[in-house]
Amino acid sequence: MRLQRYMSQAGVASRRKSEELIAAGRVTVDGVVATLGDKADPARQVVAVDGAPVRRAAREYFMLHKPKKYLCTVSDRFGRRTVLDLIPEAPLGTHPVGRLDADVEGLLLLTNDGDFTAAVTHPSRQVEKVYLARVRGVPSPGDLAHLRSGVRLEDGVSAPARARLIEQRDDQAIVELGIHEGRKRQVKRMMMAVRHPVLSLKRVRVGPLELGELERGKWRRLTPQEVEACLAAAGARKGR
Repeated sequence: MRLQRYMSQAGVASRRKSEELIAAGRVTVDGVVATLGDKADPARQVVAVDGAPVRRAAREYFMLHKPKKYLCTVSDRFGRRTVLDLIPEAPLGTHPVGRLDADVEGLLLLTNDGDFTAAVTHPSRQVEKVYLARVRGVPSPGDLAHLRSGVRLEDGVSAPARARLIEQRDDQAIVELGIHEGRKRQVKRMMMAVRHPVLSLKRVRVGPLELGELERGKWRRLTPQEVEACLAAAGARKGR
């Protein structure tokens, strides 16, 4: 197994960060400094980072109802609050699966399983993320049809989305939007493209996993069945 993959699975760091650690000469295999491209058999060899042996941690999977004003990052050099501050039981290497902007709330998955993250977030897997957007104005049937066919953004036309009007109140409305891309601020930009800027945004589903009644700021572990269902939606299976 390639070292960076093992380190990611062990919860040391992401594969990219693991590659940086290897390139910096901080990783050894049986006491010998490793280089990029090296492989190791964790069952027979000792992999260490800065002299500390790497132990494969048990895989953990969490669902969090992310509140606003929390950053989707492992740490922040300015001391701002991160989503990991809300899950004190999270093991080393736990990271967000994808991201939500600081002013967006809703369903966020976290894990220390790098392969799970890659499967769920890669655009080719087309795992749908569903949002409820409170927008200014009331989108017309033409606006919704435009969202369903794809709208032109500054980084290219968006993939077709699922879009439907849920509720309207005077000069505001709630739109349900399902997308499977992961572009930065995508929902906000799509709604702006049809001239209905987002006032607030909440993610309510990722693949088969729904936020349900989980309260804001609370978290729970995923069941093995939920992990399997999420991987199946991504075209991958855990196989255990």
